Amino acid sequence: MISYNPKEWFTFIFRIHKADTVRQLAPLILGICVYAGLVAYLELEYWRLSDKSYVKNIPVMHSLLGFAISMLLVFRTNTAYDRWWEGRKLWGSLVNNSRNLALKLNVILPAEEKSQRSFFRKIIPAYAYALHNHLHKEQTRIELFEDEEHKHIFNKIDREKHVPNQVASLIFQHIQQLHQQGKISGEQLIFLNTELQSFTDICGACERIKNTPIPFSYSVFIKKFIFIYIMTLPFGYVFQLGFYVIPVVAFIFYVLASLELIAEEIEDPFGGDANDVPTDMIAQNIHRNVNDLIYI
Repeated sequence: MISYNPKEWFTFIFRIHKADTVRQLAPLILGICVYAGLVAYLELEYWRLSDKSYVKNIPVMHSLLGFAISMLLVFRTNTAYDRWWEGRKLWGSLVNNSRNLALKLNVILPAEEKSQRSFFRKIIPAYAYALHNHLHKEQTRIELFEDEEHKHIFNKIDREKHVPNQVASLIFQHIQQLHQQGKISGEQLIFLNTELQSFTDICGACERIKNTPIPFSYSVFIKKFIFIYIMTLPFGYVFQLGFYVIPVVAFIFYVLASLELIAEEIEDPFGGDANDVPTDMIAQNIHRNVNDLIYI
């Protein structure tokens, strides 16, 4: 049974999290309030427009365009979320395949092959860290996995090139050497192939998301649409709301701009924002899991 705690609602409502759009939109919201107040003052106090003014009919345009802007924002948000969720599923697959590879190697490798077991305990999580850093364009800390016994192997990695591919290549080469030495049979080699191939497949899919952003013209159009929609709101609604049009327009801007801002953040699930896929944490989990699964 799911428990209901009303205090959590108030916590989320009144606490401004670092990922909350209020922080980022605060200067713009303040500017919108000043703008709406200026329009209200001009129409009500300076120009003294009457209820018969054609300006009063401007909300007709907003009612016609409201459906269009809502559909655009729904499509924009759904498209961005699909990219985020695909990125999360890819890293979920990396977790499962890393565990499966560790489980299989733990069974296949003889107990006395401590050097080989130690190598795979290091190289499998090294791929997850390398992929995380590759997607975030950070320096890969391969030295976390280096020791005197395997240092000559990890030194082959060129940090200036595609590090995940190099780590995957080391895994392939090492397993192929074990096969040539007769420590892994041909059937066992095929048995391991699915997990080995999945590493490169996952990397390529993550790069596709990372390197193919939402078309710039589409994002710019939505921003312009929201801007024009908000800038014209005070002119017509002043007649019905008076100076109360200020908080109303500010709130509408907050809702529309927040949807666009959230879509921008999650459309790149590997951007390092608070709402992105926690690839570093997932890589650390893979590191712990592999260490638990491959005994030495």
